[in-house]
Amino acid sequence: MTAAHRPLDGVRVVSLAVNLPGPLAAARLTSMGASVTKVEPPTGDPLGLVAPTWYAELVRGQEVVRLDLKDTADRAALEDRLAGADVLLTSMRPSALERLGLPDSVERHGLLLVEVVGYDGDRAEEAGHDLTYQASRGMVAPPTMPLVPMVDVLGSERAVSATLAGLRVRESLGAAVDERVVLDEVADDAAASLRHGLTGPGAVLGGALPGYAIYATSDGYVAVGAIEPHFAARLAEHVGSTRSELETAFASRPSAHWEQLGREHDVPVVVVRDPGSA
Repeated sequence: MTAAHRPLDGVRVVSLAVNLPGPLAAARLTSMGASVTKVEPPTGDPLGLVAPTWYAELVRGQEVVRLDLKDTADRAALEDRLAGADVLLTSMRPSALERLGLPDSVERHGLLLVEVVGYDGDRAEEAGHDLTYQASRGMVAPPTMPLVPMVDVLGSERAVSATLAGLRVRESLGAAVDERVVLDEVADDAAASLRHGLTGPGAVLGGALPGYAIYATSDGYVAVGAIEPHFAARLAEHVGSTRSELETAFASRPSAHWEQLGREHDVPVVVVRDPGSA
């Protein structure tokens, strides 16, 4: 999208969400034109301490204020901001939302409330984080930790979708709307490929196909994604077709050579880069 045509121009968002995925969602909404005010506790967002460069990226273009919502004056300051907002984005348990009187504020100002929560129903007050959501859905291979907070990332995009849909509903109803994003459900959806046998050890996209695998090179590894017949044919022509042929060929040259060959012959081959250097 261009700066001259952004779908959320004029939409005002107040975000109380810290850590992930709330700040990811708020950053995406900002990029779509929304005016975002990020309200943090007096100690700030923990993400700013553990990943300051990422935090700086995510809050770019936003107003960041610190308020103690247990303090009467600060809670009143938040209420003033909500009075001029369209969307309230949160990432807290329902009981915390109630203690702060936020459901009443949402109704009073006719806001769209986008709640990012861990669980729903009888488990609504249960604690969780990306790691536990992934682990409970079979997305973790112990003892290795996940390299990417996949559920948080997907949850942030779902929160953006909920915002877009909720704004339409709010406009239609002319009243407050509550959209809830449940991270445990996000994890369940993300794990569908495992449940249905598409991915995982020995599955079609889990190493069973020679043309869709990771191979050692003379100085590292490459990832090969030649599934479609035309890609497989080019891979066979320029490198090999059987697993044995591919293992021998890839081991003979450095990773950069194979990535360049892939570009030249339109075959999906890339260097497997170290985490943090990609």
